[in-house]
Amino acid sequence: MKHLFALFAALTVTLALQACNTIEGMGKDISKAGDKIEEAAKKTK
Repeated sequence: MKHLFALFAALTVTLALQACNTIEGMGKDISKAGDKIEEAAKKTK
């Protein structure tokens, strides 16, 4: 039973870390897109 719990805990931590990396990357992409939109808006003024 302890081995099953340890395996489940390791899997949970692994998935959580992968999700954080994915969300961080998505946030960076959205930020870059926002920067480009802001630059385009400044050029059209």
